[in-house]
Amino acid sequence: MKNTEKLYERALWLAIITVVYNFLEGVVAIYFGVSDETLALFGFGVDSFIEVLSGAGIIAMVLRIRNNPDTERSQFEITALRITGTSFYILAVGLGATVVVNLVNGHKPETTLAGLIISLISIATMWLLIRAKQDVGQKLDSAPILADANCTRVCLYMSVILLVSSAVYTLTGFGFVDSLGAIGLIYFSYNEGKEAFEKAHGIECSCED
Repeated sequence: MKNTEKLYERALWLAIITVVYNFLEGVVAIYFGVSDETLALFGFGVDSFIEVLSGAGIIAMVLRIRNNPDTERSQFEITALRITGTSFYILAVGLGATVVVNLVNGHKPETTLAGLIISLISIATMWLLIRAKQDVGQKLDSAPILADANCTRVCLYMSVILLVSSAVYTLTGFGFVDSLGAIGLIYFSYNEGKEAFEKAHGIECSCED
């Protein structure tokens, strides 16, 4: 019993770390995204803030599961998921519109060095969080915690997109690659929004596959 309590406490701290990290990452990414005029980095930063909102629901979920494992989703969790889903859709639409404008105007970022650094740090952090969440989820045999680990994996994929687009621009100066990176973020943002709404309706999302 004590071991189970320790595992749930560990799961809670992992959720808290995820929220704090995403908040700090979002502040830094948006700042450099605006100052360096790189759409991919700015979109990545906004996504980090949406993940903070989603993380609040995850923390509530872990607390509920730890204290009352057989209870249904709380209204707070459902509301957090719906707000998160809407935010992801808005991000996807906003990025899409900006991509079109940038392509028409031939806009190029000032630099993507910050994107390179932030994405590398994010990839390392997300990888460690995924491994830790999977370990806790498997030991507790908890599908929600394992699903959270898989969703963190999506954050890692988005970090890889930012890394590739930033690296290609740094090496080649090919301006459109920033917009191509943003298109990759649009794809994952749409899927994340869809899954958030599916979860809110109690439907098993593809994130758990």
